[in-house]
Amino acid sequence: MDIQVAHYLVVAGILFSIGLVGVVVRRNAIIILMCLELMLNAANLALVAFSKLHGNEQGQVFVFFAITVAAAEAAVMLAIIIAVFRQRRTVDVDEMDLMQG
Repeated sequence: MDIQVAHYLVVAGILFSIGLVGVVVRRNAIIILMCLELMLNAANLALVAFSKLHGNEQGQVFVFFAITVAAAEAAVMLAIIIAVFRQRRTVDVDEMDLMQG
């Protein structure tokens, strides 16, 4: 049985949908961050699948840079979440109102 590009795209769509539901439904900032990373990885999977379909490496190079940026983004967001937790003792996004005066 040969794995087609459509199979990769279906898996990417399912992963993206799971991540989107997690972002919309959850209230924990760490879970939301993990769901955002899941959505980004689904997009990366689709890019690699299309890169394989067209026979070039441009999509794979773009995915490499996207993973690098995602790692930096995750580190910064985790640092922000830890700083907010130390001040407020919660990671619930409904209770994070630090911008209010």
